[in-house]
Amino acid sequence: MDASTSFAILPSNVKQKTAFPRKINQVKTASWANNCLTGTLDVGHFSCYFVNEKIARVTVNPFGEADLTPSIAAINDTEKQAAVFTETNDHYELQFADKKLIVSKNPFQIIMKQAGKTIFQTEGLAINRDKEHQISIQSKPGTAIFGLGEKTGALNKAGSIISMWNTDVYSPHNKDTVELYQSIPFMIADTEETTYGLFYDNSHRTEFDFQSFEEMYTILAEGGQANLYVIFGEDVKEVVANYTNLTGKTPLPPKWSLGYHQSRYSYTSEEEVERIANTFKEKEIPLDCVFMDIHYMDDFRVFTFNPDTFPNGPELIARLREQNIDVVPIVDPGIKKDVNYSVYQEGIKHHYFCRKLEGAIYYGDVWPGVSAFPDFLSTTVQRWWGDLHQFYTDLGIRGIWNDMNEPSVFNESKTMDLDVVHNMDGKNVTHKEAHNLYGLYMSKATFEGLKRLVPNERPFSLTRAGYAGVQRYSAVWTGDNRSHWEHLEMSLPMIMNLGLSGVAFTGADVGGFSSDCTKEMLIRWTQAGAFLPYFRNHCVQDSIYQEPWAFGLDAEKIVKKYIEMRYTFLPYIYTEFQKTAENGLPIVRPLYMEFKEERDLIQVNDQFMLGENILVAPIVREGQVKRLVRLPKGTWFNYWTKEQVEGGDYIIADAPIDVMPIYIKAGTILPLGTSVQNTKEAQDLALEIYLDNDEASGYVYNDDGKSYQYESGKISKTAFTATFKNGEVQINGDHHGEENLQQKVTTIEVFGKKIDKITRAGI
Repeated sequence: MDASTSFAILPSNVKQKTAFPRKINQVKTASWANNCLTGTLDVGHFSCYFVNEKIARVTVNPFGEADLTPSIAAINDTEKQAAVFTETNDHYELQFADKKLIVSKNPFQIIMKQAGKTIFQTEGLAINRDKEHQISIQSKPGTAIFGLGEKTGALNKAGSIISMWNTDVYSPHNKDTVELYQSIPFMIADTEETTYGLFYDNSHRTEFDFQSFEEMYTILAEGGQANLYVIFGEDVKEVVANYTNLTGKTPLPPKWSLGYHQSRYSYTSEEEVERIANTFKEKEIPLDCVFMDIHYMDDFRVFTFNPDTFPNGPELIARLREQNIDVVPIVDPGIKKDVNYSVYQEGIKHHYFCRKLEGAIYYGDVWPGVSAFPDFLSTTVQRWWGDLHQFYTDLGIRGIWNDMNEPSVFNESKTMDLDVVHNMDGKNVTHKEAHNLYGLYMSKATFEGLKRLVPNERPFSLTRAGYAGVQRYSAVWTGDNRSHWEHLEMSLPMIMNLGLSGVAFTGADVGGFSSDCTKEMLIRWTQAGAFLPYFRNHCVQDSIYQEPWAFGLDAEKIVKKYIEMRYTFLPYIYTEFQKTAENGLPIVRPLYMEFKEERDLIQVNDQFMLGENILVAPIVREGQVKRLVRLPKGTWFNYWTKEQVEGGDYIIADAPIDVMPIYIKAGTILPLGTSVQNTKEAQDLALEIYLDNDEASGYVYNDDGKSYQYESGKISKTAFTATFKNGEVQINGDHHGEENLQQKVTTIEVFGKKIDKITRAGI
């Protein structure tokens, strides 16, 4: 029966909550050895230790011994710290620095304290006969919840029920779409008094319930053990930094991946791809990359070209590269079942495909038809898969787009059978446990393969599916959105929460993937996309075209203006990526992350900070030419008019069709780049100085934009300071690194004071 009718809400269809009748009540025995507390419970076993001064780990396995092997996500859980252990009649205590991890004996509870203040406390843990478990954690009313990956809805997830199960969702996403392509079971709980992060490192389907109880929340897992990393921090920013210290940081990407990318499902022939690229060139619209979707392949076989529509694929790619245009092809995991297809032959011969326990290969329908799927949990398969990309790297391709890697299968469950058994280097892991990891392992295989094949060029990998730690290997886009105004608005908190979940290199399909874009929507979405970490226009085969010129000259002029602005702001954006590679903080972040004293900023979903200094307020409503902008306390400058505005409240901002409100924080020296057509062209700098109490500062980073030579010091870092006195501004540049990489400062403008004279030193 069609579930899109009222049949879906039959009285008999009321969903019943999963029952957990058996509770874990008390500690039976415990011992302290090797900086780890381990013990037995009335049901199962537990272990706990400090990973470092900022992170404590607690593992409870109700069904056997606690397994302390770190997952692929927790790469920096490498040693147990020498905490001070004490035992009393009612609890065990581990102290490390000013942190305490307390295990209550009866009832069994976990309590975390920092500087004497309780930060985190469990309420209980229960199980059922299906080997599922549910943990309850105390929560104060008014607690804000952030993170949890790319979930729809508001920035603050308090009051929501959110599931973790990577799912291919083509139907329109809305706030009730609780399962999408990424599963990142990391959350931040923030109150006026305390902040902590919780990484629930369990790859089974999990459900976070912040709705059903007022003074606690629950986490349900459909298998595995309760594996908690509690992450301390004074505020949201510190918690995110500490979380990425555990799971890894976004590496510095190649500069070309930060330019404008153009895509469609699909440009169906060589001629069309070349025509698109030539049109950008003729219209002098900057472009760094063109994508090739599945139609470039021979009957959707990866690592092939269609002999009819792309008979000269290598030559096409060479011509585009001569024009400084990179090409990124899509590579899906489904391998066509075809005895004459070499990739399929190799996979069969060497047992590289996913299988059932009894030995039968799992087959499922995807784009090529009946297909087998590489078992990416195997290191051997990862290596094989990575090496296959020589097909692309020999052509000069340096970026790969992984799609359909939830993995998506065209069947009722939308994925592989849960009794598929993966071979994790000799350990059997069912797909029920491995499902959420599949896309992450595919990204790892792709990224490491590209890096191995072209060792001194930074690869670019883009993935739809992933798990915690995916930031180490891939950028992430938010999947199959629609050309709906609601989807433009919804993309902003999705991208901000991805950033708070460690995934800094993110974006949404500009203009919307499905449905038909409009002139106004393309303009407004391009304006927003130009200031998001990843900037790609992409749409589906049965929608109208939405390239920058698709809606006439008026729209083209504005869209071109904002694509050019992307390149103008590139020195600032690239510098933010360099900071992220070091500190793990997101490039696009909620206002509250920067201005934590103003708690009402938690409710601001449709504005974001680009780094610490730029506030962006996109237009997300059709026909809107003014909007409310919440400016945090302090002095701000309207980027367009250079007018000073005092923050601390809402203002009404003018936003005619060619203007997106942008505000620069006073005290900023903003490095802007000169006009270019792509990132391979060298940029000089223009400095815009926005004074605050007669002072300003800034910083710009540069390197060759493509190699790993920056790791050996082939970089340029310049710190700028400006002071105003008696009508004169003195600007100093403190440069470190290679002189040939230092960008020349050609112009300087100062705002906030009447200036008679500008002097410079070191620049």
